[in-house]
Amino acid sequence: MAELTAPVMTAPVGKIRGTGVAILLTIITFGIYPLFWYFGVHSDMKRATNQGLGGGIALLLAIIVGIVMPFVTASEVGNLYKAKGQPAPVSGLTGLWILIPLLGSLIWFIKVNGALNAYWRTAV
Repeated sequence: MAELTAPVMTAPVGKIRGTGVAILLTIITFGIYPLFWYFGVHSDMKRATNQGLGGGIALLLAIIVGIVMPFVTASEVGNLYKAKGQPAPVSGLTGLWILIPLLGSLIWFIKVNGALNAYWRTAV
């Protein structure tokens, strides 16, 4: 007779958000979508690690002092990697990309969203 085993519990994995889709949504919504993105990614990171800002505080900061969010978000994504003993592909310094008008924000988003999506793909 075969033994029944309990399913292995894994840490919650965050949602993979397509970079191109997010950029398109940002354009279509005239810049409102990043607020939803910040809320979603910070909620996912908090749920997965029980560390970091969480969605509500990230959203509040994005509305009130949005300039800090590229630094905070990149730092938290980098911390996900560090917690697993892996080299962080992004850090708080990645936020400096936003100092280059328009193109810098695009580069920042591609780097951070790409690193976060790669992390979720390998997270178990």
